[in-house]
Amino acid sequence: MSRAFNFSAGPATLPEVVLRQAQEQMLEFDGAGASIVEMSHRGPEFIAVAQQAEADLRRLLSIPEDYAVLFTAGGATAIQALLPLNFAAPQQRVDYVLTGHWGKTAVKQASPCAQVSIAASSEDSGFTRIPPRDSWQLGADAAYVHITDNETIHGVQFDGAPDTGKVPLFADFSSSIASAPLEVAKYGLIYAGAQKNLGPVGISVVIVRRELLERSGQPRAEIFNYRAVAARDSMLNTPPTWNWYLLGLTVRWMLEQGGVEHFARLNAEKSAAVYAAIDGSGGFYRNDVVPAARSKMNIPFFLPDDTLTARFVSQASQAGLLALKGHQAVGGIRASLYNAMPLAGAHALAAFMADFQQRNG
Repeated sequence: MSRAFNFSAGPATLPEVVLRQAQEQMLEFDGAGASIVEMSHRGPEFIAVAQQAEADLRRLLSIPEDYAVLFTAGGATAIQALLPLNFAAPQQRVDYVLTGHWGKTAVKQASPCAQVSIAASSEDSGFTRIPPRDSWQLGADAAYVHITDNETIHGVQFDGAPDTGKVPLFADFSSSIASAPLEVAKYGLIYAGAQKNLGPVGISVVIVRRELLERSGQPRAEIFNYRAVAARDSMLNTPPTWNWYLLGLTVRWMLEQGGVEHFARLNAEKSAAVYAAIDGSGGFYRNDVVPAARSKMNIPFFLPDDTLTARFVSQASQAGLLALKGHQAVGGIRASLYNAMPLAGAHALAAFMADFQQRNG
């Protein structure tokens, strides 16, 4: 079997060693006589898996003890709908900074049960930059300030945590978590769908300062109450056990590779290779994001016309470079360079880009 380089934005490529370990343990987990997907989530085998996954994630991200770690079913969009229910009083103001498609999605999910204020937006530039911090219109009475650390579609990324004063900063890290060192204490809450850097689709992570869980929030079913979820170790109901198990394997793999410091260096090198191919093409390839805001995880770029774009995607796939078609919202090409993408994949893409330009430029 020959695995191609998979540039999918999510569900994304997983480490081959993780997939092989999961394959080996699919029929029988650790001599237990049954698969991990057949075991009770309340049994000692899975409890150990869950506890180890949390311990490893805390170590990987240097999560302080005064933060709870929740493992939730579903994805980041569901979390976006639950944030105001858990952390804002009815119709309390919440501030959102928009830097792309997923920031707008977060606003849509929060709007039914909170007074959403757009504190800043770069939509007027086509989401090609981060709005300067001194332009943000923040409210001292806001329940929280929300940002999207990395915009998967538009390829825009924050450089560190912006200062929001006494109002807690909430951040969607779905496509950038564990890709570089993270100062968790600068955030009130961090959340991420797992299917980019942490594991498979179907499970998400919420990292929240414990004192924020004491907020009354709004009337909600217990299953949507993060305080109750934390009190039951994320097992208020049956969790997606297979996804949690795979997340644990992926996090352990990242630790073994050298942790977030290793991946920060690797991701910088991978993204530099692709951006160099774009910037050195004389305009044949184009990335519109201002350099200071360019993402190291998701690189969108454009060719001179749609015919060339379709040809690029088709020929790249034939060359073993998969899932490079851009999101339908913006078109073009998109290369996602998450932690499990090896440096060889970025170099292979850059070489293909040079060859394609030579043949079609």
